[in-house]
This record gives sequence, C-alpha cells and structure tokens, in this order.
Amino acid sequence: MLDAIQEQLEAIYGIRCEYRAKDFLIDAESARQLGGSGRAREELLVSEGREGLELALYLEPELLERVTREGPLASELGDFCEVAEGVSHFLYVAQTAGLERSVSLLELEAQAEVDKFAVCTLMRWGLNVGRWAGTLVGRLFDQMVLRPNLSGPERWRYTEANRLAKRYCERLLPMVREGSMERLLSELRHAYRLGAEAKLQYFARVR
Repeated sequence: MLDAIQEQLEAIYGIRCEYRAKDFLIDAESARQLGGSGRAREELLVSEGREGLELALYLEPELLERVTREGPLASELGDFCEVAEGVSHFLYVAQTAGLERSVSLLELEAQAEVDKFAVCTLMRWGLNVGRWAGTLVGRLFDQMVLRPNLSGPERWRYTEANRLAKRYCERLLPMVREGSMERLLSELRHAYRLGAEAKLQYFARVR
C-alpha cells in the first residue's frame, strides 16, 4: 500500500525518490525512543545528523493493516488519508533534503493536505469525478476535527494548513470538472516545486 501511494504521488508530481517510505517504518516503541509524541497514529520523525537527515515513519499497525486489507477506495476515507499523509510527509522531506532546502512544518502540512486531495481525485478519475471531488473538498477541509490534546501552536498550524490547502484545492476543482488531467497535473507540479513562503502565498491566492 505504501509503495502504491508513493508511486501515485511521484507520478502526479513527475518526480522519483530513490528511497521508499516502507523501508523507514518503525514500531511504536522505536517511535517513542526517537522522540515521538506517543499519541499520533501517523508521525514522521526527523533528525539531522552529520551525514544528513535521518528519517523514520510511524504508522499505527492496525491503521496500516486495515487500509492495506480494504484497499484505497474501499477503506474509510480518514484512514486512507492518514496513511497517505505519512507517505506525503516522507516524500516531501526527502525531496527538499535532496535539494538542500529547509521546510517549515506549516509548508509540510499544507502540502500533505493537497496531496490527499490529489491522490484521492486521481484514483477516482473518470465519470462524475468532478462532483465527487467537490464532495471530497468538503469532507477533507470542512469536516476536519482536531485532536483535543494538541498544543496551541499545533492547533494553529493544522488549522492554517487546512485553510490554505482548501483555498488551493477549490482552485483545482474547475480543472477536475472539465476532465482536464493535463492542466491539473501541470498546475499541481508547478505548486509542488515552489518552496517555503512562495508556496504558502500561492496556496492562499483566491485565483
């Protein structure tokens, strides 16, 4: 499942990462030892060492097993999106590290929200995808529920990432409704390659 999601993201953005997210999976105890929060079902752990960045990805085993068993389009949307978010985080950090560029947590979260929309929409591409994508925007962004144990800065970051990604995905909807995959992919690839503040400002635009 992780390979399938990563390959989908790489195809969407026209990139190729030499590292595979599945090879960086760790268990809950290892995540705690590496400084994980212990309360998330998905968490990317990043450490900067002498040789560069060190990455580890934690996904709750029951969550990953359920999504793998049921498949991306049959599994519960929230479950699938949580797994996709973990792969998105891994891939984006690996890509920016390869470019020797830093990435903010807000940028990382906003891109992950867009990635979830892009992956789900492209997997459902075909008849009535425009109507389905419109419903998806509502489910992803209007029905977001924050965990009650988040800190103030975390709540702000997730809320702001949700706001920025929603605004950008709403700009993508006309391309989906027109069935213009070429335009959609071109736009997604352009935004993906923007960095730092430029990406956040681009997401925030109304048109």
